[in-house]
Amino acid sequence: MRKFFIEGPAGKIETVIAEPATYPCGIAVVAHPHPLHGGTMDNKVVHTVFNSVLELGYIAIKFNFRGTGSSEGVFDHGIGEVEDAVAVAQSIQNQFVDHAGDLPLLLAGFSFGGGVQIQAAERLNPGSLILVSPSLKHVGALNVPVNVKSTLIIQGDKDDIVPLNAILDWAAPQSLPVVIIPGAEHFFHGKLNILKRVILDYS
Repeated sequence: MRKFFIEGPAGKIETVIAEPATYPCGIAVVAHPHPLHGGTMDNKVVHTVFNSVLELGYIAIKFNFRGTGSSEGVFDHGIGEVEDAVAVAQSIQNQFVDHAGDLPLLLAGFSFGGGVQIQAAERLNPGSLILVSPSLKHVGALNVPVNVKSTLIIQGDKDDIVPLNAILDWAAPQSLPVVIIPGAEHFFHGKLNILKRVILDYS
């Protein structure tokens, strides 16, 4: 695992990357929760998702949005943060162009980061999405792009920040499956092992 900086649209983006021991099956970029509410790439849910996709064989990347941690810039209400996510994914993809064939891209995000990745998917054409309690506040009527081959939504039934009913109402018209973890609230306290198991079972 190593930390470095990517040149982003608002300045340097603090980024962490880890590569699997075997030949990678893809590139996974994980986005963190709301920066104004303490969200960083060191969040426990982000850490769990990061380690899970690494275990699945992906090159795992997490990063701090602009104005968070050592990333330059200031918070941009979900607009510039989409630009950050796109910049990170494209930069990492460019670093691994020497791999035989294109490595599939997986976008993952927790809460605010999930909402950002739904928007970033419009531009990045990922093969897969993993959305953990995705905030739909900034998404509006935006759906998951039809070219995304698989989408995994994980939601706790005790979430009082992103209500389960809101997720179901958004996912149902798109025929997107939702994995519900009983007893889990927004930050999955005491349920991170179950969250990891759900992701590891995802392929």
